[in-house]
Amino acid sequence: MELFPTIDIQEFRKDQLAGNQGYLYSELRGEHHIARPHQHHFFLLVLFDQAEGVHTIDFKDYHIDRHQIHILFPKQVHSWKLGANTTGFQLMVDREYFEKFSPNFRFSFAYYQRNPVISLSNETFALLYYEFNAIRKELEDHNCVPAIIYSRTAVIASILRKEVQKVVQNEQNNESNPRLLKLQELIDIHFRHEKSVSFYAKELNISTPHLTKICRQKLEVSPSQLIQQRTILEAKRLLKATDLSIKEISFKLGFVDSPYFSNFFKQHTGLNPKQFRTD
Repeated sequence: MELFPTIDIQEFRKDQLAGNQGYLYSELRGEHHIARPHQHHFFLLVLFDQAEGVHTIDFKDYHIDRHQIHILFPKQVHSWKLGANTTGFQLMVDREYFEKFSPNFRFSFAYYQRNPVISLSNETFALLYYEFNAIRKELEDHNCVPAIIYSRTAVIASILRKEVQKVVQNEQNNESNPRLLKLQELIDIHFRHEKSVSFYAKELNISTPHLTKICRQKLEVSPSQLIQQRTILEAKRLLKATDLSIKEISFKLGFVDSPYFSNFFKQHTGLNPKQFRTD
């Protein structure tokens, strides 16, 4: 069951400036609103030059500014309000093609999903813009060579990897980062049925106290809070996008009964599930 309207890459063909079966290039100029949150079957990169507005990704608002790149993976929910002075470049990649170059990201997808907006130096923006423009030109060519597009997309992923690596290298206790990224992946897979921190510590082959320590040091939250945050995100998706009853949602998220779920939801959001659904 899809929680939000899911848009396939083919639905954007009419607005494309260039594209083929697996890739689509388009531009954003001026004011543009996505009023109703939706998700994609494809991978999306949005390179903003001059820009203003708000991009909401998985219910979190990100201020849009010049020289940023926004990264969305399949199934992430988003909407945005772009101001009149916005100029951006969109590269959409079908899931099958995305999987071919995805190893070039190096860091876990969980990292990018938690940090979907990357601010760029003028130099890095220029590098990415060059690759975006080169892909557009290749897609426009009647003798388009798919291997060239693949290679340039892999270059984009590698440039982003370097930007993330700068951030990670500036953090203290780098050795904990791979474990935290893996933890986030594990939570995304198991959060509905596994609420125990000890389960995740065992999967990571470390003690529960040590996992708690690195979470608090690096993320300033406990592992339990990470599990709760992921549960709340899924609850919001289900409440806004489905007709499931509160009781059905509570069982779907692993709660023993709906009152317990309602209390949990209100404790973390300030609203009970019914109020959030109708808000």
